[in-house]
Amino acid sequence: MSKSSGNGVDRRAQQLDTVAAVLPLERRDELAELLTDQDVETLRHLVNEGMGENTLRALTSDLAYLQAWSLATTKYILPWPAPEALLLKFVAHHLWQPQQRDVDRDHGMPDVVAQSLREQGFLRSIGPHAPDTVRRRLSSWSTLTKWRGLTGSFSSPALNTAIRLAVRATPRPRKRKSAKAVTGEVLTKLLATCAGENLRDMRDRAILMVGFASGGRRRTEIAGLRTDQLTTEAPVTVDGGSPLPSLSIHLGRTKTSGADGDEVVYLTGRPVDALNAWLTVAKIESGGVFRAIDRWGNVSRRALDPKAINDILKQRVALAGLEPSEFSAHGLRSGYLTEAANRGIPLPEAMEQSRHRSLQQASSYYNSATRRSGKAARLL
Repeated sequence: MSKSSGNGVDRRAQQLDTVAAVLPLERRDELAELLTDQDVETLRHLVNEGMGENTLRALTSDLAYLQAWSLATTKYILPWPAPEALLLKFVAHHLWQPQQRDVDRDHGMPDVVAQSLREQGFLRSIGPHAPDTVRRRLSSWSTLTKWRGLTGSFSSPALNTAIRLAVRATPRPRKRKSAKAVTGEVLTKLLATCAGENLRDMRDRAILMVGFASGGRRRTEIAGLRTDQLTTEAPVTVDGGSPLPSLSIHLGRTKTSGADGDEVVYLTGRPVDALNAWLTVAKIESGGVFRAIDRWGNVSRRALDPKAINDILKQRVALAGLEPSEFSAHGLRSGYLTEAANRGIPLPEAMEQSRHRSLQQASSYYNSATRRSGKAARLL
């Protein structure tokens, strides 16, 4: 490596450090070698635009993979915009038929390309990629092309046809993000494992109740929740009982909202009590709502990482005697809609709380719940 090239890598590494404040980059040095100056500048621009952390992580991961694949395939960095032929080659390398590969070694991704990606840690599985992964990387490729002020061939009939035919030739069953939904019955079992009054139990109880009752919030939304997003509302009156505490959660811009959207959901009753109890005992008056607790019982000043939400749920699943591999934090989201369907809550009302934008996606949980107990499933 020349001295000027080395200086370029060092400069990109320093620039990536500034991005890391919002976008943690564990492979900074490797990315500095792989990404170009323009790549890094694009990422810095996206950070300044306020793009969500998860989206930035996905874009960075996909960009690194695309650059590695381009270098292994063509010996050159990605051209911007990419010609249609390169996009078609990407599809051919990632969506292929194993049975055809057995009779034609030139089918699919060449061995030398796969070996290069595997040695760099970009390729772990053996076999064709999942169609959703290929679509996401092409979408990231398209997004990054647009951010450079260029127009690509991502909507070309040839590319769309190639993807459709490749997916049809190699059908894969669609898997949910969480194999099982955290329904009301499951949630009750999880809450029973954190019924104590110690800090960890109170925090986990609040996480589970708030995450579920607020419409099945995503783990990033739970981990990133701050006190300034909470607003105390007037108590809710109920027939024959005491008024229930209520508060609103201002989610701001979410994965499914518009650029200027300010999503608001509401909590009423027990979840509010659980949340207030945690904030009081943890002495949290500002900043992140849910925080780490060390082994000596000290509450961190920093908010939990989104991954910690998934870990906490799996720990409670194990304590409840269930199988952790069958659940994930996304189960709170699917579980909320499944439970709403089981209780006969109208879909539009449930979607107001879950903030789903896709009627098709939200209704799939309803369809599964009603089909199991409906008349069509009980003809005999």
